[in-house]
Amino acid sequence: MKRALVVYCHPRETSFNFGIKARVIERLEAAGVDYRLRDLYAEGFDPVLSAHDHEVYENVPENRALVERDCDDLLWCDSLIFVYPTWWYGLPAMLKGWLDRTMVSGVAFIMPQSDGEDIKPGLTHITKLGVFTTCGASRWLTFMVGAPGKRTLMRGLRVILAKRCKTAFAAHYLMDSSTQASRAKHIERVSTRLDRLIKAPTPKEG
Repeated sequence: MKRALVVYCHPRETSFNFGIKARVIERLEAAGVDYRLRDLYAEGFDPVLSAHDHEVYENVPENRALVERDCDDLLWCDSLIFVYPTWWYGLPAMLKGWLDRTMVSGVAFIMPQSDGEDIKPGLTHITKLGVFTTCGASRWLTFMVGAPGKRTLMRGLRVILAKRCKTAFAAHYLMDSSTQASRAKHIERVSTRLDRLIKAPTPKEG
C-alpha cells in the first residue's frame, strides 16, 4: 500500500466513527502511506445524482466534469478505505450518493461494446480494499437481512478492482448497547486488520 484514499462518512465529530477514522489515519501515517481523506459531510459533498448527471453518465469525459476531484482521487490511489456507520443495514445516503456520482463510466468501469457483453472493471490498479463500519443491529440480524451495505462494497465494488484485490473488514455490531470496553476492542481490531492489509503483498495482475 503506497497511496490510500480514505472515504469517511459521518455527520458528527463526536461519533465513534470519527475515532475509527482517526485510528485509520494514525496507522497509515505510522506505516508511511501517502493518503488523501474525503470527509463527505464536512466537505458538503452533494450526493444527489441530478437529471444532467444521469444524462451524461456514460459520456466520457463529460461525465467527470462535476466530480473531477473524486475521479482524480480514484485514479491516484492504489488502496480504498471506507469508514462509515451502517444505517438500515446499508450505506448512509451520503456514501451511496458518492458511489452513484463518482463511479462513472470510463473511470470505474468500461461500458459494454457489443450486445450481451458485461461491463469491464476500470479500477484494476486498486489492489487493496478496507471497510470499517458500525451497526446498531446484531451480527445475526444484519446477516439475516443480507448485510446489503457490506455486500455493496465487499462484493459490488470489489468486482471492478484488481482481480486479486486484498480486503479487510471490521464491524462493531450492537452499537446502541456498546460499552467503553467493546469500543476499545473494536478500535484495536481495526488497527490489527488495517496493519495486516497495509503489509500484505500487492497482488500481481494476470
